[in-house]
Amino acid sequence: MSSSLITPAATSGASSDAAFWADIDRHVVRYGSPFVPEIIDRARGSFVYTEAGRQILDFTSGQMSSILGHSHPEIVATVQRQIASLDHLYSGMLSRPVVELSRRLAETLPHPLTKTLLLTTGAESNEAAIRMAKLVTGKHEIVSFARSWHGMTLGAAGATYSSGRKGYGPAAPGNIAIPVPYEYRPDFVDAEGRLDWRRQLDVAFALVDAQSTGSLAACIVEPILSSGGIIEPPLGYLAALKRKCEERGMLLILDEAQTGLCRTGTWYAFERDGVVPDILTLSKTLGAGLPLAAVITTAEIEQAAADRGFLFFTTHVSDPLVAAVGNTVLDVLQRDQLDVRAAELGALLRAGLLSIQDRHAVVGDVRGRGLLQGVELVLDRETKEGSDELGAAITRRCLELGLHMNIVQLPGIGGTFRIAPPLTSTEAEIALGLEILDQAIGEHAPG
Repeated sequence: MSSSLITPAATSGASSDAAFWADIDRHVVRYGSPFVPEIIDRARGSFVYTEAGRQILDFTSGQMSSILGHSHPEIVATVQRQIASLDHLYSGMLSRPVVELSRRLAETLPHPLTKTLLLTTGAESNEAAIRMAKLVTGKHEIVSFARSWHGMTLGAAGATYSSGRKGYGPAAPGNIAIPVPYEYRPDFVDAEGRLDWRRQLDVAFALVDAQSTGSLAACIVEPILSSGGIIEPPLGYLAALKRKCEERGMLLILDEAQTGLCRTGTWYAFERDGVVPDILTLSKTLGAGLPLAAVITTAEIEQAAADRGFLFFTTHVSDPLVAAVGNTVLDVLQRDQLDVRAAELGALLRAGLLSIQDRHAVVGDVRGRGLLQGVELVLDRETKEGSDELGAAITRRCLELGLHMNIVQLPGIGGTFRIAPPLTSTEAEIALGLEILDQAIGEHAPG
């Protein structure tokens, strides 16, 4: 394993590589985080490979999506077979893969979630869910967490608060933020100094009611906030949130882009809480790396939306190619019992992270569920002071050592690693990732 960063100029074919990076400077729009300084050539299983021949363990499953690893042979076979027979259709035409996936998703979910709309991205599915909620309720106000991420289209971006709000002019009207039940950094505390989430939620909705114009349509939240820093609401919170919604005639939309389909050790993260959303959105994990998303709701809500002329007619709605991939994803998840596998590997991963926390004082908190874990870095465990520089340095060192990590850096917090290996990872791959992370933290923050 290499112990030094392979920069573009140091790889083989230096002139070709230099031209590659020069073309990026001239022609590629920057759209968020800095580009990883590697030319990625291929990926398979839990690893990506650079043109220079470096092997990098992918602890993010691509963009938190490739739950079956990269280039899973059954996904590859499905794409090759399906694209040769039926890839894309007029949006008003339906095919067997689309209807089959819709039925099978309903079979994985509790009643009354039975009706599915297949789309492409998480932002698009959240946009459709918000649009449906507004139409069905006849209202327009949307409540979401103050550290949420639901996408970059208008309605989804309006409900997103973790980043990207400044500089773009007015958001969609009627968006209201509520505080996040963040147990590591509580704002409302009980006599023991622990998060008093019930009081927090009561105060939050008192403020919602004060701001509302009487047009509360829906609340959209992630069962575990990911881009917000892997924050898991306490058990009981989602049920209490749903009651707040029901009291106000609001719909509850759960965004399970990253938590859905076995990643947390159950098929859906909301199962732990004993709640059933009015609308569920899926994306990322449903296509296992390909662009596939879904909005799933009840027959009653779908009927009301249809009666009111619900419109979400897009170029790639109900595309057969990715629907066929979705069916293969369900095949593998069910056959290989990857919910059980995620719980087992998640326990192994968490034990390793807790061991790292024991050895390194800069690890302030370890949290998450299954194969979605977070590690929050701090300079001081007492004050919980963060450092952007420390998180960035450890991330860089991990990459040098052959591990790709994703870190969330928000104002006032030094950084939280989002760790989401593929569900198909081996114990040895989990151990390798832990070993590299341990080394990188030790080198930059000994003790």
